Amino acid sequence: MSQVSTNDLKNGMGVDLPEGLFTVVEFQHVKPGKGGAFVRTKLKNVRTGAVLDRTYRADEKLEQAIIDKREMQYLYRDGQQYVFMDNTTYDQLHVDDAALGASTRYLKEGDSAVLQMYRSEIVGVDLPAAVELAITDTEPGFAGDRVSGARKPATLETGITVQVPLFVNSGDRIRVDTRTGEYLTRV
Repeated sequence: MSQVSTNDLKNGMGVDLPEGLFTVVEFQHVKPGKGGAFVRTKLKNVRTGAVLDRTYRADEKLEQAIIDKREMQYLYRDGQQYVFMDNTTYDQLHVDDAALGASTRYLKEGDSAVLQMYRSEIVGVDLPAAVELAITDTEPGFAGDRVSGARKPATLETGITVQVPLFVNSGDRIRVDTRTGEYLTRV
């Protein structure tokens, strides 16, 4: 393990604390007129998502966690696991659905995702900002359904339900924001 000084912290950097694995959300160096300098940090637990506020002395050493990011292609689901293929080595990796969290709602076979690995454990997944999915079930649209702001539920090919405008029909392909789960546009 390498150590990093609190003076060298950067946003997104991983640190291994006794409480678990954290990433730096924000940090601020403070030099008061009297007394020693310190660093105020906001840290996010990678596994639980909990945010922690911590203050450290300037130049205090922390264990740096190197989080490896690998682009992988989602191949298929095998029971409670998702099978990914590394795009460079073609190795297959079985990942529990608990490690992927809510991102499984936007994954379909053949999609690419960036898996975050710490040691040999999957600690997160980065999806594209938006994905294209087909609508499998929704109420039919009618001519004149152009009312601004009116929405209806639509079930997508991955099984999630999103609110879409009235003019969108079954079989249409739409773009969905993976961060908010909202409809963006019809493709």
